[in-house]
Amino acid sequence: MNSYVRARVNGLPYDQHLSASFVEEGIQVDEQSVDSWSPPVQGTVYGTLLNDREALKAMENELDNPPYKKPPEAPVLYIKPINTFSSHKADIVLPDGEDQLQIGASVGLVIGKEATNIPLENAYDYIEGYTIVNDVSIPHKSVFRPAIKEKSRDGFCPIGPWVVPKGNIADPDQLELNLYINQEFKQRFSTRNLVRSIPELLSDVTEFMTLQEGDLLMVGCGARLPTVKEGETIRVECAELGVLENTVRRVRL
Repeated sequence: MNSYVRARVNGLPYDQHLSASFVEEGIQVDEQSVDSWSPPVQGTVYGTLLNDREALKAMENELDNPPYKKPPEAPVLYIKPINTFSSHKADIVLPDGEDQLQIGASVGLVIGKEATNIPLENAYDYIEGYTIVNDVSIPHKSVFRPAIKEKSRDGFCPIGPWVVPKGNIADPDQLELNLYINQEFKQRFSTRNLVRSIPELLSDVTEFMTLQEGDLLMVGCGARLPTVKEGETIRVECAELGVLENTVRRVRL
């Protein structure tokens, strides 16, 4: 199948379509004219905690005790503000006083139109497409209080390289992301393991808040998130979505 992906490239302030082929081996995109990348979304980016079965199970004992006392009954959300947005190939700056960062590979749902209180069966009608997100954090334990200081540093949310239109994804609930650090395999995250499937998550979130066109909702991250140090390169691969790659440095090159 021949089609396109939507991207922002070469410093231009508008979206462009890059020719793409969706074949059995995965996505193949014509990048010959690309010299630089920008984040392919401009709306609000929302993250979702504890939406992976293994991640939820890993916190089972803590969730049964104060301050939680029980597993969450609604999606646990947080915001990655615009200062965190970064792109494919951009450096991730390691803050002063820190020696490592935590990496959360996730699938991002890019919202195609205003979504309020949407029925479960119509959830996919509100998705424009899908992209890869690298949810970077300073390592921390609590999910009871918003980890603003740990999650909202400049450049802590690489997104991209592009948005794949939803029609080119045969089964969004079967997407698999493989995370490598310095070419060494570290983690696998699959949308098969979501506590709330993509339609369930969208329906539950829009029950209490409106998502706008251009917003991005991360479906969640896996358990036992890996850490990276200065000089290490993170590569998140998904056959259907492409590759998102970033390097950790003390100072952005």
